[in-house]
Amino acid sequence: MENGSGVAAPTPQRPHVVLLPTPGMGHLIPLVELAKLLVAHHGFSVTIVTLDASSASKAQDALFSSLPDSISSLALPSVPLDDLPSDARIETIISVAASRSLAHLRDALSGLKSSANLVALVVDLFGTDYFTVALELCLPRYLFFPSNLLTLSLIFHLPELDATTTCEYRDLPEPLRLPGCVPIPGRDLLHPIQDRSNDAYRWVVHHARRYREAEGILVNSFDAIEPEAAKVLREPEPGRPPVYLVGPLTQCWNPKATDERAECLRWLDQQPPGSVLFVSFGSGGTLTTAQTAELALGLELSGQRFLWVVRSPSDGENASEAYFSVRSKNDPFGFLPAGFVQRTREVGLLVPSWAPQVAVLNHAATGGFLSHCGWNSTLESVVAGVAMVAWPLFAEQRQNAVMLAEGARIALRPRGAAEGGLVPREEVARAVRELMEGEEGKAARQRVAELRKAATSGLEEGGAAYKALAEVASKWKTTN
Repeated sequence: MENGSGVAAPTPQRPHVVLLPTPGMGHLIPLVELAKLLVAHHGFSVTIVTLDASSASKAQDALFSSLPDSISSLALPSVPLDDLPSDARIETIISVAASRSLAHLRDALSGLKSSANLVALVVDLFGTDYFTVALELCLPRYLFFPSNLLTLSLIFHLPELDATTTCEYRDLPEPLRLPGCVPIPGRDLLHPIQDRSNDAYRWVVHHARRYREAEGILVNSFDAIEPEAAKVLREPEPGRPPVYLVGPLTQCWNPKATDERAECLRWLDQQPPGSVLFVSFGSGGTLTTAQTAELALGLELSGQRFLWVVRSPSDGENASEAYFSVRSKNDPFGFLPAGFVQRTREVGLLVPSWAPQVAVLNHAATGGFLSHCGWNSTLESVVAGVAMVAWPLFAEQRQNAVMLAEGARIALRPRGAAEGGLVPREEVARAVRELMEGEEGKAARQRVAELRKAATSGLEEGGAAYKALAEVASKWKTTN
């Protein structure tokens, strides 16, 4: 293109956004999916900034190497954390690392600003201190919230709850009632706020206060799964940033892709449609030795087909020899009840440590998911149209389980799991049979099929999630 003097006019730079996830693949994956949409549909280029290159995993490296050239990555130098107590919780470690990385981020963003058309900084749930650098550099500051509207509503309400409540939240006499959300018993609230004397609690409250400094919050959820909460949070409120529902952002499933490691997919090929319960507790979830045994015996008692991703128990060093035939932290199958593997080999498949979850959930033979209720896994299950048995462990999983069972009505909760106690084998068997064969399970499958359709249509051009992201992208493009 030429200007009036016959000299070629400079090509305008693509708008550029920096995304800064909290460490961990569960936080990185949805932000990568957001980056892909910004590049493919809205003409952006993206830099994903991570903390501490020395902590990068093989999975993270593989994910970054698969991305198009329009999405680059940059790792900030590590910061000292050896002064933190040995029992510091992950929320504290991440928050301190972020607060100590501000100078490194300032240098990185200043460099990008000089070479790219930098229009926004997007951080996720524990990155609010990065807003300080965005303000210094006059960059619009946005927050990506990788969980649901229930958890976001709790975060918005937390400073007030902190100021008006003196007891531990597990001791609240009544369930917490947030606008548009199902009532949540205090014991089921977000795990890092359950001990108000811990630094992790103070950090969560600190971030909650800074959420209101964001110019907008992008949430990895969608209207149909939380309709009342969506309605409430769309209403303008003084001092609260606008909320944009851009989900579900999940790892894409490619049915043509093959994985030579995935023996479990070949096993699923031999099973009847909708007949297999997938059992997995996410990338970091483990059970106690006693609960592992009860889960195994309950699956056997249910008579249902199952595919179980087995990990060594969290207290494996103290496993009772009365329960287990072999004890080795390196052999998760050794923590299973004696004879269980042989007795269930006709109906069950055990996979150590890992399985291609998205592919398993989308397989025609998969008819249910016994899940820890992590939000990424929940969305993957919904997008695949698979109902759940809710078995939460930590983080926000317990309140997710309440919402999925009583709000969205796509999950069944075993009795006992709600109290955090041992779920006996008989109750495991009952919940599994009900999901796979009972009327409650049938209703949950019908409901999740409706949500699957809503989730898919929302991401298509003209859908609610597509339009929400387009609105944010338009704002960023007019920043400069």
